[in-house]
Amino acid sequence: MLPVKKFTDFIEQNNLFGRDSLVLAAVSGGMDSMLMVHLLKSSGYQFGIAHCNFQLRGDEANADQEFCKKLAHQNDVSFHTINFDTLQYAADKKISIQMAARELRYQWFSQIKQQYNYAAIALAHHQNDAIETILLNLVRGTGIAGLHGILPKNGALVRPLLFLNRNEIQDIIAANKIAYVEDSSNASVKYARNKLRHEVIPKLKELNPALEKTFEHNLQRFRELDVLLELRIAELKTELLMPVNNDIHIGLDAIKKLNPQRLLLFKLLSEYGFNESTVDDLIASLNKQPGKVFESPGYVFTLDRDKLILTNKGPAPGAVRITDTDHTINYGTYKLTLLHDDTPLIIKDNPMATSVDAELLIYPLTMRAWQQGDNFKPLGMKTRKKLSDFFISEKVPLPGKGEVPLLVNGNDEIIWIGGYRLDERYKVTKNTKKVTIFELYKVS
Repeated sequence: MLPVKKFTDFIEQNNLFGRDSLVLAAVSGGMDSMLMVHLLKSSGYQFGIAHCNFQLRGDEANADQEFCKKLAHQNDVSFHTINFDTLQYAADKKISIQMAARELRYQWFSQIKQQYNYAAIALAHHQNDAIETILLNLVRGTGIAGLHGILPKNGALVRPLLFLNRNEIQDIIAANKIAYVEDSSNASVKYARNKLRHEVIPKLKELNPALEKTFEHNLQRFRELDVLLELRIAELKTELLMPVNNDIHIGLDAIKKLNPQRLLLFKLLSEYGFNESTVDDLIASLNKQPGKVFESPGYVFTLDRDKLILTNKGPAPGAVRITDTDHTINYGTYKLTLLHDDTPLIIKDNPMATSVDAELLIYPLTMRAWQQGDNFKPLGMKTRKKLSDFFISEKVPLPGKGEVPLLVNGNDEIIWIGGYRLDERYKVTKNTKKVTIFELYKVS
């Protein structure tokens, strides 16, 4: 029997889409996406199937495409498919084949959604995918948001199988004799996620056989904690942020009473572009002489006798968050592309592009402008250098330093001074197994 009620309950509880919504199901033909199709059909939802043929695996790819076409015909639903010249696209864009396939896929899904008025794009991630994500985040370092794992809904992208784990899916597939195609790459331990899947999680399950269920409850608690934190921040904004003419005043006594002080103050100030290190400096200065100034790309905080004064510096590119699912983001007058590649490629002779050891990245990343106190370890150097000093040595004009895009890791370390220099800590080495290539384009 298919878990139809649990499926529909999960969709309704998380407001993924309505009973009468038209849903686009992204289907590769693998076990997870095949179960998603059968559940959508059995639950009475209206849906269409989308399948991409990247023409990279010859007859095998064509067979997968035909498999999905027959699936759509058997279920009497719309079938959308496309053959991409992925190799040519990658060559034209000067990006990896993997990144080319990713860009093509999501661009096409978005087009199909708009063209045929689909309400959502359904992806077949499950609980084990969420567990692997949260473990990766914990290993690399993360804030509360990184403990979410994979969210059931992110804009138009929805994940209606997050109530199931991998073993449950396998059992349901077997019990209902649902046909699917096998992806042999899932067995490889070359990548960090697969290493967790095949080596780490089985060990954890020896300690707790009900690991998936435990993580399901934990993820729900983490999400609720984040909601609670956001509600508290909304209250503090009303209580503490006092508009005075064009500035905002925050009383020092109120800041000193915050508990936990660092977390709440950072959440209050991050909206204005202040990072955790600046917040640490601010807290350390609360009982010192007034007059100290703290800067973010768009704002200046001045420490007065009994208050902080927040002043808008004027137009400046706002900080942009970058997730591991993004392939292109816009920042001010720049476009940044992300390309994930299995080859430990080192970019040379192009200051507008850099390759980074992907396993060192902590998402979400941020692209932002220079802030007072920023420092990094320039490629080839063993010691840190203040960005203000680096800009002087590179002869960057004072008004122009705020226009230089900085790529910042989730732990607030600067990865790359866009157009200038990579940080030594993130360079590609002989031990690098996977890289992420970042490239900047001036768009205006």
